[in-house]
Amino acid sequence: MNKKDYYEILGVSKTASQDEIKSAFRKLAKKYHPDVSKEENAAEKFKEAQEAYAVLSDEEKRRKYDQFGHSAFTNAQGGFSGFDGFDFGSMSDIFDDILGGMGFGFSSSRSKSSNARRGDDILEHMNLTFEEAVFGCKKDLKVTLEDTCSECNGKGGFDETTCSQCHGSGTITSEQRTIFGSFLTRTTCPECQGKGKTYAKKCSNCRGIGRIKTTKTIEVNIPAGIDDGNRLRLAQKGEAGINGGRNGDLYIEFSVKDHEIYQREDDDIYLDLPITIPEAVLGCKKEIPTLYGKVDLTIPAGTQSNSKLKLRSKGVANVNTSKKGDMYVTIKVQIPTKLTKEEKKAFENLNNVMKEDNSFLNKIRKFLRD
Repeated sequence: MNKKDYYEILGVSKTASQDEIKSAFRKLAKKYHPDVSKEENAAEKFKEAQEAYAVLSDEEKRRKYDQFGHSAFTNAQGGFSGFDGFDFGSMSDIFDDILGGMGFGFSSSRSKSSNARRGDDILEHMNLTFEEAVFGCKKDLKVTLEDTCSECNGKGGFDETTCSQCHGSGTITSEQRTIFGSFLTRTTCPECQGKGKTYAKKCSNCRGIGRIKTTKTIEVNIPAGIDDGNRLRLAQKGEAGINGGRNGDLYIEFSVKDHEIYQREDDDIYLDLPITIPEAVLGCKKEIPTLYGKVDLTIPAGTQSNSKLKLRSKGVANVNTSKKGDMYVTIKVQIPTKLTKEEKKAFENLNNVMKEDNSFLNKIRKFLRD
């Protein structure tokens, strides 16, 4: 009988450790198990992998295989033998670990898998003013979703009885026989849809589904410091679960309206402050509106346009740490476009004085003369 090498089937070397052999088989089982794979030859490849693992995972059988090859497990008539004492429980553990989350089971001694299913998450959008985002607030949000039916409490019917087809397990078990032993595959019961219960009377409100589309109002506590594009998660405020599964989550994504005078960058606030040329030259004090009230800001003499002055901890409280950012006041020196005669004369006199005292301008004049 011409059979493929067991090491080649699992894709491991002849010096592979037991962990490597087990890992290789797990990957193949996940890829080729007939209940999962849609490949045409999946059943054949799965059977090969089972056989290879059955030998190579047993130290004594592996030693015989390394010494005699496939002939160590064939009888005089050419039939396959040598697996009477093999522990298929370990293989079932692997299958349960790999595929249990998909609703498949492989050992009759294992407890039944749950048919409960988590409800879907929902994403909603909410508009906020600048102040609502900075200081936090409470707002009502209308959400349309699949909610638990209030008439039947999510059961789908009345006069509950144990399902006669699955006997309350919610699953139908079928047996698959191979040369390596018997394996049990569980699928959702078509009679009760995995609930394990049937009902003499179907709920007319939800038509037996246990959920109904409804619009509900949820009060949302919006924390201080929310920024444009941030999302808030409300646990289990999404769609109702199925067969007793937990509700999904509700996510709210925020759009924050721009402010008339403030600009926000993360937790810092920026404000443009216009001042006159004399104020920039001589210095002055200005009353500044901050998020937390008015403060007096001292502008030093000789301040240049676009200079930034910082007010510590006058920014936005961080949504996670509550630590406040800073506020930056950007000085904008205003150049007048229209002057009265008196103003024009004053600027001309100032210009003449500055020409005499402007050492940099004198350097330019000297350069031009040269």
